[in-house]
Amino acid sequence: MLGFYCSRQLLLLKCRVTQLGFLRQNGFFIVKSFTSVAISHSNEGPGEEKRSFAVSYLINSCGLSTKSAILASKRLQFQRSETPDSVVHLLKENGFTNSQISQIVRIQPSLLSCDPKKVLLPKIEFFRSIGFSCSDVPRILTSNPSLLGRSLEKCLIPCLDFLKSVLLEDEKVVLTVKRAPRVIPFDPRNSMIPNIELLRQLGAPQSAIAFLVTNFPSSVTIKHTRFAEAVHEVKEMGFNPSKIVFVVAIQAFTKITKSKLESKLELYKRWGWSKEIALLAFKRHPNCMLLSDEKITKAMDFLVNEMSWSSLNIARNPTVIFFSLEKRIIPRCSVIQILLAKGLVKSDLSSSTFMLPGERSFLDKFVIKFQDVVPGLRNVYLAKMHLSGLGNAV
Repeated sequence: MLGFYCSRQLLLLKCRVTQLGFLRQNGFFIVKSFTSVAISHSNEGPGEEKRSFAVSYLINSCGLSTKSAILASKRLQFQRSETPDSVVHLLKENGFTNSQISQIVRIQPSLLSCDPKKVLLPKIEFFRSIGFSCSDVPRILTSNPSLLGRSLEKCLIPCLDFLKSVLLEDEKVVLTVKRAPRVIPFDPRNSMIPNIELLRQLGAPQSAIAFLVTNFPSSVTIKHTRFAEAVHEVKEMGFNPSKIVFVVAIQAFTKITKSKLESKLELYKRWGWSKEIALLAFKRHPNCMLLSDEKITKAMDFLVNEMSWSSLNIARNPTVIFFSLEKRIIPRCSVIQILLAKGLVKSDLSSSTFMLPGERSFLDKFVIKFQDVVPGLRNVYLAKMHLSGLGNAV
């Protein structure tokens, strides 16, 4: 009887230690407090015992929260730590951090039951072999852990081979995958191949197709019917398939519905754009219709009401709306307003002349060049002051 009592007390103590989160030395944390991880084995069958062990392991060795560990344990069944330990060890050996391992296990817990040298290592080595750096591989696989569960021969290699056939250079393939890791699991036969073939039939040059795949890879992985609809809309608006802006417009249409486009046109209309002017802006920079209503409203309010720019002027150079109001638009316009007032620049100066150049170029051409004539000009620019306060500052 005493032996039974002692055994039960030891079991309760073990559960209590698990609840308080005193982890092993090779775990993720030293101490972790859990709100509800009462793992009692008193009335559990074999299946529940396996799940309880898995929950404890996921918390103690993989850093998952109690809730995540319970959910993940439903996809696992193991009572010994040798296999999951070998998975965690291999990932650490290949540059994965504790937090990255936690994320992978939370999303793909079944990987803890695999043979890491047969399932994981070949994929890690494959990505390195085509040009991904040692730091790239963990980041890409963590952002899309399903890649580790995909077949190397049937999925990963064919998809990357197809990307290489389109982009022609390994460097561009690497860049594309780094931008959108989820482009890989898609079977290219279902979307990418017919989508790209449609562009070729319309006369889109290789450079434009490569630009679309490299910069907007998610656009070419959507269903072919949706992609074809976007292509049709762009053609109807008069875009030239031989120009890069044609594919930029396509990706914009894949992200916006007709009703949303009409809503954006109405918003621009409130700032003096007719539908024709709005379409002119769209043709110059299709992504101007993807900006948030708040971003559009703030930028247009400043440019129209405070800078007195005409709607046509903005539509001819819609790129200006994309820039940060606080970090770029207001500081640069503040400088130009001062220079205009002093007659140091032409009154018909195009906005693209001072809004598009990089920081160094703008400073050289419009600030440093005139700092002897206007001593406070640099301070005004750096302070990012609003136009209403410029008079006393200079």
